[in-house]
Amino acid sequence: MRSKLFGTDGVRGIANQYPMTGEMAMQIGRAAAYLFGSKANKGPARQMKVVIGKDTRLSGYMFENALAAGFCSMGAKVFLVGPLPTPGIAFITRSMRADIGVVISASHNLFQYNGIKIFDKNGCKLSDAVEKHIEQIIQTGELDQYRPIDEEIGRAMRIEDASGRYIVYLKNTFPEDLNLDGIRVVLDCANGASYKVAPIILEELGAEVFPIAVSPNGTNINDQVGAVYPQRMCRAVHDHRAEIGISLDGDADRVILSDENGEVVDGDQILAICATEMLKQGTLAKNTVVGTPMSNLGLKIALKKAGGTLVEAQVGDRYIVEAMQKQKLNLGGEQSGHIVFLEHNTTGDGLIAALKILAIMRRTGKKLSELKKVMTHYPQVLENIHVKSKEDFSQFPQIVKAIKKVEAALGEQGRVLVRYSGTEPLARVMVEGEDYNLIQSYAQEIAQAIRSQLG
Repeated sequence: MRSKLFGTDGVRGIANQYPMTGEMAMQIGRAAAYLFGSKANKGPARQMKVVIGKDTRLSGYMFENALAAGFCSMGAKVFLVGPLPTPGIAFITRSMRADIGVVISASHNLFQYNGIKIFDKNGCKLSDAVEKHIEQIIQTGELDQYRPIDEEIGRAMRIEDASGRYIVYLKNTFPEDLNLDGIRVVLDCANGASYKVAPIILEELGAEVFPIAVSPNGTNINDQVGAVYPQRMCRAVHDHRAEIGISLDGDADRVILSDENGEVVDGDQILAICATEMLKQGTLAKNTVVGTPMSNLGLKIALKKAGGTLVEAQVGDRYIVEAMQKQKLNLGGEQSGHIVFLEHNTTGDGLIAALKILAIMRRTGKKLSELKKVMTHYPQVLENIHVKSKEDFSQFPQIVKAIKKVEAALGEQGRVLVRYSGTEPLARVMVEGEDYNLIQSYAQEIAQAIRSQLG
């Protein structure tokens, strides 16, 4: 069911090149309005409400207008909220009882890229099947016959207080009996969608905030800052003698932390801290956390020791959410920092995850360096290999041989995962084990085999 237009997290690519063109964005808007409005209701989509938000990329203006034009051309009513984190759009979509929420963002990628993510009325990312349906509508021209005229054409308007609504919502996820008075926080907003809301939330809860990358100019989003580049945050924590560092990516759906010593705390460690605390409080549904094949072996061991279980979903926070909903679970996430607290939001929310950790620090009186000891991190090596095409690895004996050789050498003391990126022309090789130098050589061996065949 994998579509050609949609990847693992919506449509993504270099702005103004296929598929991320203004023309395609308008077609996506028309097709989504047709599927959720005209086709579903057998008439113009004039009663349909659509929320559109974006991050801070230069190309966001182009796609915002193109999408709005597409939806309006089908009779929908469009609400533009401007720069707001992806989880904020999910929240606003639910709050406004909108039929669709759209986020214009390429997440952690540099400004040259952009993307389109679509939420349903429940604030959940669309399934593979629905994305495939949208693509088919575009390809077949099925919607060409639907062109409302006169008063049936839609209209667009701006919502000026969307960020304020999201700020209040996030503050309400923090325990009422706690505050952040006196705590020193380094906050890296990646020059992205959270640059306004994140500092306000932490300051209003009482924290002393030292902001980084809160001056977006359209081209500096994720540029050596944010969750993919936590080094600057870690240095700032040391320089400002802060208790914690918080580094969000461009659309703030993921977070990486720093402890007071300037050491990185990744998504698996955040999950381990939150899950073990929830196990103590009896609030972790079915004592189970949803992870992915990329989850560190140390997370599984930490949960088991605390009386919990780790189950795996496909890589990507929407697959994690699907697994959580199906199994009625309330906590899941990825090593990359997508953390989902399903009782609060329907997608990864970096700010909620950070607030959960801050609440645990306040409640227990423990430093983050102490809290993270609940999990022993197994060394992992990740190699990214640029590929010309994403072909089945099993069709290349040299690649298969290299993988099997490493798996045999590791036995039960490690593991190998080889997959393609859903959004970039990359093959990803992950090797995990007890000896860092050894697994590094193993990862490079597999990477070289892939490079020789597909690079």
